[in-house]
Amino acid sequence: MSNHQPSRTRRVDESVRLFKNPILEKLSHVHPIVPLLIWGPVAAWLVLRAVRVHEIGLSSMALLAVAGLVTWTLAEYLLHRYLFHFEPQTDLGRRFIYLFHGVHHDTPQDKTRLLMPPAGALPIIAVLYLIFYLVLPYPLAEPFTGFFIIGYLIYDYIHYATHHFPMRHPVLKFLKHYHMRHHFSDEHARYGVSTPFWDWVFSTYPSRPEKPNRG
Repeated sequence: MSNHQPSRTRRVDESVRLFKNPILEKLSHVHPIVPLLIWGPVAAWLVLRAVRVHEIGLSSMALLAVAGLVTWTLAEYLLHRYLFHFEPQTDLGRRFIYLFHGVHHDTPQDKTRLLMPPAGALPIIAVLYLIFYLVLPYPLAEPFTGFFIIGYLIYDYIHYATHHFPMRHPVLKFLKHYHMRHHFSDEHARYGVSTPFWDWVFSTYPSRPEKPNRG
């Protein structure tokens, strides 16, 4: 993996120590309920505020919901492909990418590093909110961001489930197999986790049809 920090062979469920500082090391792990507890109330507040304070109508909220969720799937694809799989030329850059994503490819079954820690998600969401605020007319940026965050949470828990649950439903089983192929077959394709749609749009969809595995 050219964009990952070189390492000895590890078990896929092993946890790698990233920081000597115990506080920083603690912050690099996240319990699966934490993103929901932190970002769920934020998303709910933004959506409810749009209805109660800004009095945005139901049809407009429905359009914002679709727009926010679809925009998340595009952001998910672009971040995964161009940021998390970026191949830097410096040791500092390689270290940064390893902290963000390379460690997940090293130990993909580590339960404490399947979801983005709040310390890592906060700056990304803050920058994206600023972009939404500048692009969208006031106050549409608020509910749009709320639905965008809901899309992010859906992605987070689909990602967690693909690594740790059998996924019996045909659609979820397909997503599990699709993502496992990204890890264990070709990391330069199949960047979508919650949907393969953008892989198809940007020609990183596998040439052979995906077939759900039996696991």
